[in-house]
Amino acid sequence: MSSHHIVRDDQEPALIIANGAACSTELMGQLLEWSPLVIVLDSAITRVIELGIKVDVLLGDFDRGFDPEYYRELQYPLEIVHTPDQNKTDLEKAFDYLVSRNFPAVNVIWATGRRADHTITNITGMVRFRDKLKIVMLDDNSKIFLLPYKYEKWYPKATPISLIPVGAVTGITTQNLKYPLTNEELTIGYRTGSSNEAEADGPVIIEYKGGDLLMMECYD
Repeated sequence: MSSHHIVRDDQEPALIIANGAACSTELMGQLLEWSPLVIVLDSAITRVIELGIKVDVLLGDFDRGFDPEYYRELQYPLEIVHTPDQNKTDLEKAFDYLVSRNFPAVNVIWATGRRADHTITNITGMVRFRDKLKIVMLDDNSKIFLLPYKYEKWYPKATPISLIPVGAVTGITTQNLKYPLTNEELTIGYRTGSSNEAEADGPVIIEYKGGDLLMMECYD
């Protein structure tokens, strides 16, 4: 796989490659083409290098005898960011790094699949960055992101849409969904909005009053 293009407009989303299940080379290539910065978590660097991808930043706690300098030679020039804080995941620390660099948005791949605990933590962990960073997590079957309190987007009829609360979410009202909600509440573990879909071609509108609501556009 060819390395990513150098896009000098920092308004384009950065790309983080975590260490979950790999996505297709087609999806990865699409994201690499427009990413001004590619960050790889230390646990994934060997897999990434094997694919021939040029990396800009290698980030992690570098535990278990990990030698980041070895990869500097393979990927020069390479910024190495040591983040030893054990109270955060490496993915959260990568988000913090992008916030410190004033990046407005990031796409994340290889963050789902494989270990279930990592998948759940990665997906739910994006909510604390609501006002700092626009995060989109992608794999070959899903696109996941945190909804603003009012969201509107055009969808074709029958597009699968799931609304997943992180904790409790109140005052949810939707338009143009097959199973509409009217000032209702969703709570993880009790009631979610999984496996809904667009009722007709046109804009889907989702509004809510409190909490953190994830949108998942999913395809089998």
